Amino acid sequence: MESGSNSTRIPKFLLLGFSENPHLQFLIFALFLSMYLVTVLGNLLIIMAIISQSHLHTPMYFFLSNLSFVDICFTSTTVPKMLVNIQTQSKDITYKNCITQMYFLMVFGKMDNLLLAVMAYDRYVAICQPLHYTVIMNPQVCMLLVLLCWVVRVLHALLQSLMVLQLSFCTDVEIPHFFCELNQLAQLTCSNNFPRHLMIHLAPVLLAATSLSAILYSYFKIVSCISALSSVQKKYKTFSTCASHLSIVSLFYSTGLGVYLSSAVTHSSHSASRASVMYTVVTPMLNPFIYSLRNKDVKRALERLLGGK
Repeated sequence: MESGSNSTRIPKFLLLGFSENPHLQFLIFALFLSMYLVTVLGNLLIIMAIISQSHLHTPMYFFLSNLSFVDICFTSTTVPKMLVNIQTQSKDITYKNCITQMYFLMVFGKMDNLLLAVMAYDRYVAICQPLHYTVIMNPQVCMLLVLLCWVVRVLHALLQSLMVLQLSFCTDVEIPHFFCELNQLAQLTCSNNFPRHLMIHLAPVLLAATSLSAILYSYFKIVSCISALSSVQKKYKTFSTCASHLSIVSLFYSTGLGVYLSSAVTHSSHSASRASVMYTVVTPMLNPFIYSLRNKDVKRALERLLGGK
């Protein structure tokens, strides 16, 4: 620690987690281990089903397999560390590991934003320009779109992390989460640099708003195209191809908004942590169920995969 200063480049943070009650630790450990295993297994099954079934080798399912991969990585960035902390009865995380965890959280967490926007564009092209769909959404374009998403996310997360590295932190190093979250780290800093703080808080919001705007515009065009159809049955059948994607978008953005508002307005570790669980654990866990239950092609592919056909 620097002499005569109330701030420093501290060696470690304390992740407060959910509860101080030792009797609840086993329950929390078992619950999160179960959810983590379900998340990894469910998303792996989606990926394997898409790879193994040739009729699913389409742009929509290519993007879905990437979304499942990102969800596995997203959850793996936070839950294993929390499980280790509970098992070892330790709340410590080193400064280096905290920044690293925050970086990958930003990469994988916000990657969902971009992939959901790309999937919305895919649905727009499929519904509004069906005759040109295979030309517009050819394999090269699909690969380029996913690669562009990765480049944007990696560079943005790197920029945010570099700005956090320039901050000095106060002696209060308790993080009211079970992981290192950007907004919470920014609140612990003693650095009085308004432009840097503004960028840290504003950049993720702008990126999420841009992705959401692209999704909303795509669905505005989709609804316009569907409204032009003469048959009610055709309208229902066409819009039903978007049902799974719309469900995931709604779940993702509602929980994400809840986490952002919770971390911005509350200093309660328990309320902030509960909100974070929905975003970082529950949503990635539910995505495979949403697609397998609401999408007949995926459901059949999973049945064939598990049945060995």
